[in-house]
Formats: sequence, structure tokens, C-alpha cells
Amino acid sequence: MPRCPRGRRKIKMAKMENESNLQVTFSKRRTSLFNKASELSTLCDAEVGVIVFSPSDKVYSFGHPSLEAVTHRFLTGNPPAPTDFSGTEVFIQAQRNASLFQLNKQLSRVLTELDEARKEGEEIDKMTKVRNGFFLLVHENLFNN
Repeated sequence: MPRCPRGRRKIKMAKMENESNLQVTFSKRRTSLFNKASELSTLCDAEVGVIVFSPSDKVYSFGHPSLEAVTHRFLTGNPPAPTDFSGTEVFIQAQRNASLFQLNKQLSRVLTELDEARKEGEEIDKMTKVRNGFFLLVHENLFNN
């Protein structure tokens, strides 16, 4: 029986009831949100701060140049005092940002692979149940006749 591709489909905006699906979706979307925040800060030289509380009350944050600098600027309305970065410090910060971006991409890829593996496992479980039901039916018919 061929699988019908689902492709991208519109998801109704309502709280998910299944806790497992909720956690997986939260992790994927959190990663995507942080990737977008990183891209925005890199491409537009914007100061960005994101704080997210998970369904299990864990705190996740992203800030560029740092979350403290962004919150200080937001609360006071004043930009932080300029710091005199040497070339080495700027290079180190750029390396950190690049590493963070790559790690976020890698995490997103691994979460996608995990989700696909879960779906394959569910399909195998369904096929096993159908096969077991078929063999039980054949077994009963052989011994009842």
C-alpha cells in the first residue's frame, strides 16, 4: 500500500493535547526561532533578545550581543556603554556566533531525524499489529475447520 505524502500542511493554532508531540514541536520551533534571531542579528546588525519558557518550565534564551545587554537597553532605553574591542575579541565573538549557529542547525537536523524515526517506528508497529492479526485469523480458521 503506497504512502500518501502529506507535504506541508496548515496546522490549526491550538494547544496540542499529546504531550510527546507538544514537546517535539516546542523543541523544533524553539530551534527555528533562535536560528531566525541569530540570522536577524547577523544580517541586520540588530540587537536581539529572546526568552522562552518550555511547557516543562525550563528557560531558554538567546541574546546578541548578550541577553543582559539587550534587556538593559530595553529597560533603560539607553544603549550600553561602547566597549573597545580589540580585533582578537571581535574574531572570538564571531567564532562563537558561527559555532552557535552551526550547533542550532545540527540540533534542528537531529530533531527532524528523530521525528522521522518515530514515525517509521509507528508505521512498523501498525504493520506488525496487522500482520499478527492476520496470522491469528488464519490460525483460528485452520483449527476451527
